[in-house]
Amino acid sequence: MSRKPQGSQWKTLDTDLNRISQVELATAYVARPMVGLGLALGFIILAGLGASIFFDVSDSGLVVIVAAVFGAYMALNIGANDVANNMGPAVGAKVLTMGGAILIAALCESAGALLAGGDVVSTISKGIIDPASVADTNSFVRAMMAALISAALWVNLATWVGAPVSTTHSVVGGVMGAGIAAAGLIAVNWPSMGLIAASWVISPVMGGAVAALFLAFIKARIIYREDKIAAARVWVPVLVGVMAGVFATYLAMKGLKQVIDIDFGTAILIGLVLGAAAFAMSRPMIRRQSEGLENRTRSLKSLFALPLVLSAALLSFAHGANDVANAVGPLAAIVHANEVGSFATKVAIPLWVMVIGAIGISFGLFLFGPKLIRMVGSQITKLNPMRAYCVALSAAITVIIASWLGLPVSSTHIAVGGVFGVGFYREWHMERRLRRPGAKVGDVKHIAKEERRRRKLVRRSHFMTIIAAWVVTVPAAATMSAVIYGLLGLVMA
Repeated sequence: MSRKPQGSQWKTLDTDLNRISQVELATAYVARPMVGLGLALGFIILAGLGASIFFDVSDSGLVVIVAAVFGAYMALNIGANDVANNMGPAVGAKVLTMGGAILIAALCESAGALLAGGDVVSTISKGIIDPASVADTNSFVRAMMAALISAALWVNLATWVGAPVSTTHSVVGGVMGAGIAAAGLIAVNWPSMGLIAASWVISPVMGGAVAALFLAFIKARIIYREDKIAAARVWVPVLVGVMAGVFATYLAMKGLKQVIDIDFGTAILIGLVLGAAAFAMSRPMIRRQSEGLENRTRSLKSLFALPLVLSAALLSFAHGANDVANAVGPLAAIVHANEVGSFATKVAIPLWVMVIGAIGISFGLFLFGPKLIRMVGSQITKLNPMRAYCVALSAAITVIIASWLGLPVSSTHIAVGGVFGVGFYREWHMERRLRRPGAKVGDVKHIAKEERRRRKLVRRSHFMTIIAAWVVTVPAAATMSAVIYGLLGLVMA
C-alpha cells in the first residue's frame, strides 16, 4: 500500500513540476524560429519541385531547378527585408497591428507582382555588364546564378543584423561581381555604377528632406494653431488630395508600367485629376470625422489613420510590381538561356517564375518580416500617424522626382531616409524651441546639456548600422558573387 506524500515531498514535487513547465516554455520559445525556418525550407523545396515539372532533370534542366531554389530563397529574403519599409511606419504609428500590416502587405505585394509585374525584365540589371563581353552561354548562366546566390545571402545577412538594405543594389552588386569574374573590369558599365553609387547619398537625403518638409508644414498649419480641429478641416483634405495625386502618378509610372505604357506627362495629368477628386470627396468625410474631437494634438491622429493605411497598401502594390524582378530576373535569364541556348538583354518571364517571386516575397514577409518592421517603425525614432504619413508620402514623391531627373534611386533608402529625416527634424525643432528666450518644452528645459545630447530622438546606433550596410552592399555582394562564380566553375565544369 502506497503512502501519501508528506509536506516536504509535495514541495519537492511542485519544484520538479515547475522545472518541467519551464523546460516546456523554453522548448516552445526555441521552437518558434525553427518553425519559420522549416516552413521557408518547405517553400524552397516546393519551388525546386515546381521547376522540375517544367524541365527534365538533366545537366541543363538541373541548373534551372537549382536556380529556382535560389530564386525562391531570394524572394523570401526580399519579403523579410524590403517590405518592412512600406509597413514599418504604419505599425510604428500604431495605425496597423503587426498582423494587419502583414496581411495587407502580402495581398498587395502579390497583386502588384502578378497583375503589374510585367513580362519583360532586363536580365543584366540596369545595364551593369555587357552581355557580349561574356564568353559563352555557360559562363552567362554561372554569372546569373552567382549574382542570385550572392544577393540572397547578403540580404539574408542584413536582415539578421537588422539593417534594411536595397535588394536592387544587392542584385546590381552581384551582377557586377560575376561580370568582373567572367570577363574582367572592362565588362562593367562604370558610368551606370557611378550613378548607382551617387544614389546612396541622393536617395536618403532627398527622402529625408521631403518628409521633414511635410512634417514642418503639418506642424505650422495644423498642430501649432490655436484651433487645431478647424485647421485640420482645411488642410487634411488638401494633404489627402496631394497623397492621392502623388500615388496615382507613382502607380501610373512605376506600378502599372508593364500593363500600359504611360509617359511622364500623362502620369502627372492622371495624378492631378485623381488628386482633385480625392480632395473633393475627403472634405465632407474629414468634417464628419472631426466632429466632437477635442482641440489637442492627440485628436488629430485619427484623421491621418486611413490615408496612412491606404498609402502603405499602395506602396506595397508598387513594390511588388517593381521589385519582384530582383528575385526572378536572374532566374528568368537562366531559364531563357537554358531553353534557347543563348542569352539576351531582355527576356520574357514565365508565369511560374513570377509566381515563385510573388509567393516568396509574401511568405518571407509573413515568416521573418516583423523584425525589420519593428525596427523601421519604432526603433529608429518614435512615429505617430502624422510623421508616418510624411514618410509614406515622401517615398512616392521622391521616386517621381528621381524618375523625372533620370536618377536611379532605391525605394529602401528613400523610405528609411524619410524616417531619419522626420527624426532629425524633430531634434532640430526641439532644440530651436528650447533656445528661444523663456521657452519651455515640458521638462526638457531643465535637463543638462550633456544629458540632452544623450537623449536624442534618433537612435545613433541604428543610424550607423544602416548607413554602413548601405555603403557595403554593392562591394560585399560583388565580392561574394565573384567568389561564388569561381566555385560554380569548379562544380559545373
